[in-house]
Amino acid sequence: MIGAIKQDAEKRMGKSIEALKNELTKLRTGRANPSLLDHVMVSYYGSDVPISQVANISVADARMLTVTPWEKSVAQDVEKAIRNSGLGLNPAATGDLIRVPLPALTEERRKEMIKLVRSEGEAAKVAIRNIRRDANHDFKNLLKEKEITEDDERRGQDDVQKITDKCIAEVEKLLEAKEKDLMEI
Repeated sequence: MIGAIKQDAEKRMGKSIEALKNELTKLRTGRANPSLLDHVMVSYYGSDVPISQVANISVADARMLTVTPWEKSVAQDVEKAIRNSGLGLNPAATGDLIRVPLPALTEERRKEMIKLVRSEGEAAKVAIRNIRRDANHDFKNLLKEKEITEDDERRGQDDVQKITDKCIAEVEKLLEAKEKDLMEI
């Protein structure tokens, strides 16, 4: 019973970290990365699909992505979807190849991005702490129902705290790496 609560907490904290990683990949650094376009949706025969399902995305150089649609008829829709994605990108089509140059980040924009990274990190930490709170609440309920002893409750809370500390340290490490990445010119 205690083990199940700890496993559940650890699994949910892991999902919070994965969600943070996913959010951080959407934030643009100065370098080209195919995952930058992961959330771009393209209108394809009447339905919106991720760009990765209608085109191949590759890195041409440090500041250029190339997008090659699998069907020529979709090229304009892909270009339009990238332009309207809110990423501040201006794709240029040449035949069936779409070049997406990444503009350099200004110092002001870098600082805004770091603030955004920190707020995402804080949200992940809050989620992890809420999971810890839920697990501790479950331990208290088990103690109240006399299904576990006080020692078991204390041991379970200590174990969940260790898991929480490990996950928050991982979040800190991710944030530090992303901030360093953003400040690189």
